[in-house]
Amino acid sequence: MSIRSLLTSSAPSIALGGLLSFAAPAFALEVDPDLPSYEKQTGISGTLNSVGSDTLNNMMALWSEKFREIYPTVVFQIEGKGSSTAPPALMTGASQLAPMSRAMKPSEEDEFEKKFGYKPTPISSAIDALAVFAHKDNAIKGLTLKQVDSIFSSTQKMGGKDISTWGEAGLSGDAASRPISLYGRNSASGTYGFFQKVALGKGDYKPSVKEQPGSSAVVQGVASDTYGLGYSGIGYKTSGVRVVPLGESDGEYFDATMENCLSGDYPLARTLFIYVNKKPGAKLDKLTTEFLKFVLSKEGQEVVVKDGYYPLPASVAADVLAEITK
Repeated sequence: MSIRSLLTSSAPSIALGGLLSFAAPAFALEVDPDLPSYEKQTGISGTLNSVGSDTLNNMMALWSEKFREIYPTVVFQIEGKGSSTAPPALMTGASQLAPMSRAMKPSEEDEFEKKFGYKPTPISSAIDALAVFAHKDNAIKGLTLKQVDSIFSSTQKMGGKDISTWGEAGLSGDAASRPISLYGRNSASGTYGFFQKVALGKGDYKPSVKEQPGSSAVVQGVASDTYGLGYSGIGYKTSGVRVVPLGESDGEYFDATMENCLSGDYPLARTLFIYVNKKPGAKLDKLTTEFLKFVLSKEGQEVVVKDGYYPLPASVAADVLAEITK
C-alpha cells in the first residue's frame, strides 16, 4: 500500500489529503519552508510519558531533547518496545503519547472506544519509506512486491513462487546459489505488521526469518551478512547496507525517496503516527498540546529529517494542528 492508497483508507490518519499536492522534489531533504517556527509558551512543565513504536523511539528521544531545550523542567519517559504496546498504555493512562509505525487495528480502536466512548486520535508526525535492506556489496537491481513476498513469506499470497536463493531473486555468478538470509522484526512491532499486510498480502512469514527486537538490530544483521536481506524504517539506514529499489512490475523499480513516497510510486511508504487520548470537543492538556505543536513545527520537522525520515508538508501539518487544538 502506498501513501496514495493510504489517503483513501478508512483507518489511518487525520488530514493527509495535502500530501500529494506537496512539491516533493524541491524539499526532498529539507523541511517545507512554509512550516511555522515554534513559539515558546509560558507555564509549560510536567512529565510526558511515551510508550510504543521502536521505529519512532530515536525520533521521540530527539524531539524530547529539543523540547527540553525550550522547557528544561519538562521530564520525558520514553519506552519503545513496539507499536502493539502503544494502545494499552494509552488506554490505561500509562502514557499520554502513543507512537505507532502503523495505524491502530480496528480491534485496538474498538477496545479503546469501549472504555472511553470515542476513538483515539492519530496524529501524523512524519513519513517513512519502509525499506528492504541488502548488504552494501549486493548487486541486486530491484525487487517486485511479488518477489519480496516470495522471499519472506511461506504462503505467497501475492501469487509468486517460493524464492530461497539469490539466483532465484535475479543475481548471477557466485551469489546465485547462495541462500537468502532473512532478517525481520518481532510480532510486537508495527513494522512487522505493516510489512506483513502490504508486502506479504497478509500472509505468513517463513520460519527462517530471524526476528530481531529492534529496527537497528535488523540493519546490523544485514550489514554483517553478505547474503542477508531485511526490512526496517529508512531512518535506520547505515553505510553497511543499501536500500533495494522496489516496484509493482518487473524492471520498474523505484528508490525509497521522498518524491517516490509522496507520488505513490514507492510501494512501502507509510505515515508515522503519535496517538493521543483526545475527547471530542475537549482540549488536550497543555503540555501534550505544546509537544505536538513542536513536532509539527519547522523545528520539529527538522528533527524528522535529522533522523533520516521525511517531513510533513506544511499544509498537512496545519490540518493536523487544527485537529489537535480545536
